[in-house]
Amino acid sequence: MSNRAIGLTEYKSVPIGIESANAMLREASVELLFSSPICPGKYVSIIEGTVDAVRRSLAKAESVGGAFLLDLQLILNPNEQVSPAISGTTSVDAVENVGGVETMGAIASVRAADFAAKSSNIKLIEIRIARGLGGKSFVLFCGELESVKNAVAVCQREIGEDGGITSTTVVSSIHPQLVPFLF
Repeated sequence: MSNRAIGLTEYKSVPIGIESANAMLREASVELLFSSPICPGKYVSIIEGTVDAVRRSLAKAESVGGAFLLDLQLILNPNEQVSPAISGTTSVDAVENVGGVETMGAIASVRAADFAAKSSNIKLIEIRIARGLGGKSFVLFCGELESVKNAVAVCQREIGEDGGITSTTVVSSIHPQLVPFLF
């Protein structure tokens, strides 16, 4: 069992989001994976580290963020593909079938990616965190058709519309001209 975790925070204030991200980093030894305004007036930070360090940092974020904190999540034992997909450093050799999950908020897309990667033999392509998407986010992944279908179904079951999923898709035999535009 891994002792790793990912912590996610979303604020309804950019200045408070920056202050909170700074406080999280000062509170414990964690790695900052993402920290940025995502749409007018919202700010998201994502950290990774040991479970204890991430929990301490999230507690600090909660105290600093106060009423400006919209969402705070802890993902225990994240799949090893999640961090590279957040930072856009994934490496995918071949893409034939693609699954996609779009979410209303930034944090749900990271949770969806983790569910997909843990449940099915897929390769994460990207987790796009709400920038330039009007606050929405999405995750793209690829693999054998049945694995892609299963990953989408798991996301729908685990997160669903109530958790913020706005749409999903499975594209079989994606056209080769489209593949470079997925990265």
